[in-house]
Amino acid sequence: MNYLLEDIFRRTDTWRGMGQSHTAFLSANALSANNETHALEGIETGFATLDAQLYNRGWPLGGSIEVISEQCGLDAMGIFMPIMKKQSGLGRWQVFIDPPYTPYAPLLAGEGIDLQEIMLVHPRDREELLWSTEQALRSKTCGVVFVWLGATDYRYSELRKIQLAAASHGTLAVLFRSTEALSQPSPASLRVQMEGYRQLKIIKQRGGCQSGSIPLPFDDTLHLNSPAWSLADPSAALRSRPELRPSA
Repeated sequence: MNYLLEDIFRRTDTWRGMGQSHTAFLSANALSANNETHALEGIETGFATLDAQLYNRGWPLGGSIEVISEQCGLDAMGIFMPIMKKQSGLGRWQVFIDPPYTPYAPLLAGEGIDLQEIMLVHPRDREELLWSTEQALRSKTCGVVFVWLGATDYRYSELRKIQLAAASHGTLAVLFRSTEALSQPSPASLRVQMEGYRQLKIIKQRGGCQSGSIPLPFDDTLHLNSPAWSLADPSAALRSRPELRPSA
């Protein structure tokens, strides 16, 4: 029984509500749910104040990140600008699945992000959204996948499939959800909530603790309230895949 319990705690998809000092016994190559070895890795967010509060000292790789927001993620996209800049030029897709608005190409280009690596996916329905998300995360050609789940209710099993797909290749998966999702259970490795202008808090993280409000630097790199994220006129430079769906 003790052996089985230890095996459960060594799984990277197991939520451990404890501080870092209690997880020292865990191996860096813990077993994932698909029995492959994955390090508990993180990639710097670009904001030291946020990295200091994250268990992985950055966005966790090999699991999904849920961002709870009242504005469909528009008030949070700027937080991911540093990681988009870091991913740019690596020859991997940065995928936007079902965004409520079209990202503004001149802003991305101005930040040094290669527009030829940006892909927009417009699923026709819920089924296609889930399928597109899983396929993008399981593809070795994607570096980061942003998904807008909106206010729709999703079953725990559906969210878990996304979590496992992200773990399959260590792809960064960011799921934007509405505040209604706060009352729903989630298998995500990390859940954060936007609390206000340039402020967020950690609701849940794997192997770590919650946090109070975390203020982010007041500079021009966040674009948190920039209208550039709400222009409805798409740029021809952004590759769009409205037809992406399961084959018959």
